[in-house]
Amino acid sequence: MNGKLKAVVLMVALLIGIAASAHAEAIRNPIAIFAGLDKITGQIITFEIAIDETKRFGALNVRPRVCNTRPVTEEPKTTAFIEVDENLLNGKLRRIFTGWMLAESPGLNAVEHPVYDVWLTGCRDPNRKPEPEPVIEDDTASDDAAQ
Repeated sequence: MNGKLKAVVLMVALLIGIAASAHAEAIRNPIAIFAGLDKITGQIITFEIAIDETKRFGALNVRPRVCNTRPVTEEPKTTAFIEVDENLLNGKLRRIFTGWMLAESPGLNAVEHPVYDVWLTGCRDPNRKPEPEPVIEDDTASDDAAQ
């Protein structure tokens, strides 16, 4: 191989490696955390629901199917796939929401009901050890010493 071809092969391999490492595997969590607003009382409550379980909030049944986060070394992104049913006065259920919620953009896919709003605030795994926070070096101390 000549020098240019080696450089091109090395650059392609490097780009493939960067692209592969840019998307870390999602972390699945067993618990989704929500906030709910009762528009009549103005009260906001926080509640947790285990994946594939249903919890009632007012006239709504909220059921998370999956709740994913990213490692602390990645850009924050918390997503959950949610199903929400409304309990009707005749005893039946009516599906009012099925889809993904994003904790970083609560207004984007929140459940908006005439009386209740529900949005995702996070996910958690009580059995996972906390990951160490990434260390950010402070260059200002070395700049001050140099002056």
